[in-house]
Amino acid sequence: MSPVWSLVAGLLLLLLWVRHRGLEAVLVHHRWVFVCLFLLPLSVLFDVYYQLRAWAVWRLHSAPRQHAQRVRHIQAQVREWKKEGSKRYMCTGRPGWLTVSLRVGKYKKIHKNIMINLMDVLEVDTERQVVRVEPLVTMGQLTAHLNPMGWTIPVVPELDDLTVGGLIMGTGIESSSHIYGLFQHTCVAYELVLADGSLVRCSPTENSDLFYAVPWSCGTLGFLVAAEIKMIPAKKYVKIYYEPVRGLQKICEKFTEESKKKENSFVEGLMYSLEEAVIMTGVLTDEAEQSKINRIGSYYKPWFFKHVENYLKADRTGIEYIPSRHYYHRHTRSIFWELQDIIPFGNSPVFRYLFGWMVPPKISLLKLTQGEAIRKLYEQHHVVQDMLVPMKSLEKSIQTFHVDLNVYPLWLCPFILPNNPGMVHPKGDEAELYVDIGAYGEPKRKQFEARASMRQMEKFVRSVHGFQMLYADCYMTREEFWDMFDGSLYHKLREQMNCKDAFPEVYDKICKAARH
Repeated sequence: MSPVWSLVAGLLLLLLWVRHRGLEAVLVHHRWVFVCLFLLPLSVLFDVYYQLRAWAVWRLHSAPRQHAQRVRHIQAQVREWKKEGSKRYMCTGRPGWLTVSLRVGKYKKIHKNIMINLMDVLEVDTERQVVRVEPLVTMGQLTAHLNPMGWTIPVVPELDDLTVGGLIMGTGIESSSHIYGLFQHTCVAYELVLADGSLVRCSPTENSDLFYAVPWSCGTLGFLVAAEIKMIPAKKYVKIYYEPVRGLQKICEKFTEESKKKENSFVEGLMYSLEEAVIMTGVLTDEAEQSKINRIGSYYKPWFFKHVENYLKADRTGIEYIPSRHYYHRHTRSIFWELQDIIPFGNSPVFRYLFGWMVPPKISLLKLTQGEAIRKLYEQHHVVQDMLVPMKSLEKSIQTFHVDLNVYPLWLCPFILPNNPGMVHPKGDEAELYVDIGAYGEPKRKQFEARASMRQMEKFVRSVHGFQMLYADCYMTREEFWDMFDGSLYHKLREQMNCKDAFPEVYDKICKAARH
């Protein structure tokens, strides 16, 4: 039988099986079938298209020339909204399924959609050490553009598809954040189209109130059309040191100790149980021992979190040299560890060697095709949460995560939080060391109930003066939300810039209790 007829016969058998089982049952209980046969190939096509587009724009140098025209088009749409009587709130016209957040926002169906097609790198200024980009530029796109020039940005949040706009209007973090802070703290200027259609630039010295109010505002002060981000010289490798640590107190002490060392370019922890973790520290270098180079981003390599777990199982330390771009995107292929729930055999050598080049499926396509049954299943039996708590509360926080969720691995990422104006800052007058605790997966706690359990978690985070990342499901009341976040500057600017009729309040946009 020819390969073509074999493929046809296989597809017919698959369709008969799907018809027998029912499409919804297959999508819920055998989702890997749909992901492997359809979403992985589609994801590859998406990547090829956007890479070719980025290359063409770079070769033709068209992005800077077209940027001003595209911004004028956005301004025209806003002014048209005003002429129509400002009857509805405005929001970006980007479909909700294209965002990396798992939250399903229904507001786009009832708000005025403003089309914003801004996805290019505009300028690399090596003298000022600043890169100017449009808001839909992704982390994968940006590192691919800068690294060959010998540059990178100080904070490169993990996943390839995270956009600059999302990381500014929401937030972003990386294992270098104990030195540089959150993604917003590496930005030096923003350009926005406001509710009246005007274009403004803001920085720490120009329209400074707006500059500090934009982060975490989720697009409720204006439309971001460009950002300027600091650059630092790139090096070829990250020399990474793996150290297994056992005992919760020792884990917290070691993690805190390493997070305070500025000589560490990177600090990260993966907790595999309440009492077991691997603490990783890294430094940038141009020199490497050839026998210890690990190109962990190669499609046939084990998923990073599984590779790290081997050090824990063997109870040994280790040193490796990982190419810098592989390190920056080390959790991309397995979407941290979420992909193991979608493709249970995804880390097997056979799958990696045959199909690993197609991994991961686009999160946007997973959202688009998940259906109501899977969405409800995820909402009730799955958590994707990042809680930012003071480092001094780390041990108590991990115990709370264990009791309320019991999800492992847990991701630990330290960051310095400066005392800047805005929605998120330390309680005192000085910068303070914080840690992001990321929980992604199915809770093993008995009688887990999403709303009650997450409200308990949110209450704890407020009690230690912590913060919840706003990409995830949030169950707080309005009063609780503004108890967690400082809304003084945000509300002042919404009043001054006439935002109240133009954009919903950030709480109404992201919290489940308020969402339409």
